[in-house]
Amino acid sequence: MSTTSESIEAAAKPYGLLVMANACTATTRVPEPVLVAARKTLLDTLGVAAAGSVTTGGKASYEAAPHIWGKGDSSVWFSTMKLTSAGAAFVNATYAAALDLDDGHRAASGHPAAAIVPAVLAVGQAMGASPTRLLTATVLGYEVAVRVSAARDIASLRTTDSGLWCGLGVAAAAGWLAGHPAPVIAHAMAIAGQTSTSQAATGWTKLGHTVKEGIPWATANGLQAVSLAANGHQGPLDLLDDPNAYDRVVLLDHFGRGWSIEQAYFKIYSCCRWAHAAIDGALILKSLMHVRSREIETILVETFDRALTLPNQSDPQSNEAAQYSIPFCIALALVHGADALLPLKDDYLGDPSVIDLAKRIRLTDAIEYMGAFPAATPARVTMIASGRRETLEVYLPKGEPQNALSDADLQRKFERLAAMGPLRADHAQQIFNVVNHLQFDDAAHLAGALEPRVR
Repeated sequence: MSTTSESIEAAAKPYGLLVMANACTATTRVPEPVLVAARKTLLDTLGVAAAGSVTTGGKASYEAAPHIWGKGDSSVWFSTMKLTSAGAAFVNATYAAALDLDDGHRAASGHPAAAIVPAVLAVGQAMGASPTRLLTATVLGYEVAVRVSAARDIASLRTTDSGLWCGLGVAAAAGWLAGHPAPVIAHAMAIAGQTSTSQAATGWTKLGHTVKEGIPWATANGLQAVSLAANGHQGPLDLLDDPNAYDRVVLLDHFGRGWSIEQAYFKIYSCCRWAHAAIDGALILKSLMHVRSREIETILVETFDRALTLPNQSDPQSNEAAQYSIPFCIALALVHGADALLPLKDDYLGDPSVIDLAKRIRLTDAIEYMGAFPAATPARVTMIASGRRETLEVYLPKGEPQNALSDADLQRKFERLAAMGPLRADHAQQIFNVVNHLQFDDAAHLAGALEPRVR
């Protein structure tokens, strides 16, 4: 690996964004295990996007994007449509984020890959980028995005809306892939950050909606910021230099000594990560107690205080509202099994048995979990059923790096989601092999492999 602490320090200037931009341009390769992690992220993102492409938001983006951005050289996944890089990346990011099954990172409190992967493939396709360059760009964009979010003062700045910060990672990845010098990349990141989505209603809205965290907007915006910077547009390079808002050590130290993408978590439930520990615990207790869902009298979920800020509706009226309801998702998994959340389908909305059980689930914060978030999203679940009472704590839900999904788990997830999207089983298997074994010459070849097959 060519990036070292010495080379970063030598290139460092007062502005944090320029330090990171120099760190990116100084990186020519990353270790093989890091590329393996990036390959898993790429595969997972394509799988969740396949299922997301048939959602309401996915279909709307597909129909609207040509009128907004126009034709170009970058592919909309699972179709023959080609748009500008920003347009294609917007649609593909919508697909990836639609079902809340995209990967995430604890330090970032959000979802980097749903933005980074669509952006890298869109730009890489136009450039004929090799598999190694695609994966390296993904690693760098992921690193920048996670660092920007992790460096925020979580007490005063919202970090849980990925659209607020993932665009900076997009700008870094796309700028590096295009071979731009560090000052251009730094200005692109500054422009992307300064013009990021506002997410104005996040803190109070109770309505499910397909804007969600604004990831597609941040993705397109990040790519547009690169074009602007390359042509002389300038952003506030001191964007991240307020010590009251950003921790400079977290933002800049040891860039390249370890890579955030290796600590990504992967999801097997189509809902907010804050619900996963409680779902795991409830499913384990049901099995240990040998009870049926209708025999459950009540469930108490003790968790970290931030989880109680979700809408948590017992009877959500949309898929997106359901994704942000811990009681509904627990009840759905208990009534219909864990696979009912891979992904969460509209068919389950309004299910009387699920709603009835959700109304018997009570949430409360636990003193011992105060301050656990964002490093962890724990829950302690107490189930009362058939006159018996059992309690179980889950500190690390399935898919965390310390409780990782196996390669077989990730393959099963990909195959199940791909089958629910527009892909035939044989085509899905082909895509899995192409990505898993890097059986493609460049990004254009990979894009071609994603196009639909004639029946």
